[in-house]
Formats: sequence, C-alpha cells, structure tokens
Amino acid sequence: MSAIELEARNFNHHRSQVNGIAMHYVTAGHGPPVVLLHGWPETWFAWRKQIPFLAEHFSLIVPDLRGYGDSDKPADGYDKRTMAQDMTELVRYLGYQSVCVVGHDRGARVATRWAKDQPEMIDRMVVLDNIPTRVVFEAMNGQAPPTVLAPGITSGMLARGYWFFLFNQEPDLPEALIAGREEVWLRHWLSSWSYNPQLFEDWEVQEYIRAYSQPGGLRGSFNDYRAGPLDTAQDLEDADRLLELPILTMWGEDFDLVGRWWDVEAVWKTMGTSITAVSIPRCGHLCQEEQPDFVNQQLLKFLESWVGGA
Repeated sequence: MSAIELEARNFNHHRSQVNGIAMHYVTAGHGPPVVLLHGWPETWFAWRKQIPFLAEHFSLIVPDLRGYGDSDKPADGYDKRTMAQDMTELVRYLGYQSVCVVGHDRGARVATRWAKDQPEMIDRMVVLDNIPTRVVFEAMNGQAPPTVLAPGITSGMLARGYWFFLFNQEPDLPEALIAGREEVWLRHWLSSWSYNPQLFEDWEVQEYIRAYSQPGGLRGSFNDYRAGPLDTAQDLEDADRLLELPILTMWGEDFDLVGRWWDVEAVWKTMGTSITAVSIPRCGHLCQEEQPDFVNQQLLKFLESWVGGA
C-alpha cells in the first residue's frame, strides 16, 4: 500500500447539510482556508496528492460536488449558480468569510460562477485545464473569437472532440448504457485523458468505480452536464463583467481539448483582469494527478501570500 493510499484513508471525512443537501467533504491542515473542487469523472479523491502537501500551509476544504462521490445526488440544482451556493454555505458553515479556490474541470466552472456571484468571498482563484462553458459552446457554434483557438482548429473539430458534452446531456441514455459497465467507462477516460495511459494504479481506479457505481453516481454527474444550457445562459448574463481577482490558469500541454486546441491564456484574458498562465509539460487533462509535484509547487507559489479568511 502506497503512502498516498494510506494518507487518503486517514483524511478527515465529514458530512454536513448545506443548501438543502448533505455534502461530503474532507478537511486537513491549518492556516488560511483553501477550497479544492474536483472535476469529471472524479471526486474529492482527485486531490489526494495535493492534500498532504498543501495541508502544511493551509486549512483545506475538499468536497464532493453535488451529485458526485458521497454527497447527495438530488434531481436538480446542477446549474453552476446553485453549485456555487453550495460552496458558499459550506464555507460559512465552517466559519469562514473568504477563501481561495482551486478548481479542476467541472470544479473550475463552479469556482468561476462562485467568483462572479460572490466576489467578496473569493480572494484568488486557480483553474486547472478548463475552458469556460460559454466559450466552448460559442466555439462549437463558430462564434468564438479566432484569437482564442489554436491555428487550424475548426468548430467541427471542437464538436467532435467535445462529443461527450452533448452525449452527457441526453436524458436517461448515458445511464442506461453505462450502468454495470462503470469500470470500462472510467478506465477509458482515465487512460485516454492522461499523457501516461498507465498513470492510475488499480486501487485508485477502484475508488472511482466505487463512487460512480453507487445509486445516483452516474446520474448526478450527467445532471452536471445537463445543466449546460442554463450554465451558458447564466454566463451570458454577465459575460462582459471581468473577474477582478488574481487568477492562475494551468493546463496540460498534451491534452487536445484544452492545451493543444486553445490559446488558454488568451481565453482566460477574456474572463479576468489579472491572469497568470502556466502550461504543464508531459501532462494530459488530469493535471493534479499526473504532475502533482509541478502543480503543488505552482499552487504554493500562487497561494503563499494568502493570509486571510477567518
């Protein structure tokens, strides 16, 4: 059993009522509060390689998002405004007024909406391997500014690459096709989205299989994508209002759907006024799992001056 596996089993697990649901979350460390928000198809467990390192400097709050892992999986509430409100209530329940937030993939979408809706709560934000929802759909429709796309990338290529954005929105069909085949489904994503397709050890895959095989585990995550039209509408409402907090964007250089197909720095400069951009070599989509040492050092560098929050 690896040291990380031992750490993961000894983290402090909690379950609290926030915003009408029971939310599972992990806490660790002492110091200014930092929230870590996972992506898809993952859970809080995606941060197991960050928690021991960052806990030496910060009080970490690491939830399973609504619909994921061991949090409740209600039928609705998957628009990012509601999911951000989940985070607001969790942070306040824990006694904090402001935090820093680090979000990967879907978690970055929650973090972005949270920073837009509650700017006084978020001191600074990190987004890992993420292109905002509105920008993705605009580009698929041929409406994105050409400066944010890599040369030669067309709307047709984007539609093909982001096929799962559309498939996951279909009612009932994804669950019907995948239930009972969670391992095949998960191993496909964990392998094909990694620079090293052998990245994940079996015990790590088994934890994700456990999470997505439980009742509602698939439906909750697909409901996250089914909220895409509402998320886009929310994003359009304040598209012209740039985020004014410091933002660090990091991405895997070797993942088509982000690092290879987009000018990620240019994308995030359309979202905020203070952007630090860092690409991660030899890395796919699952940055914090594939290049944890690089990610950890960049996170500490960006967050180390954060001293507030209580």
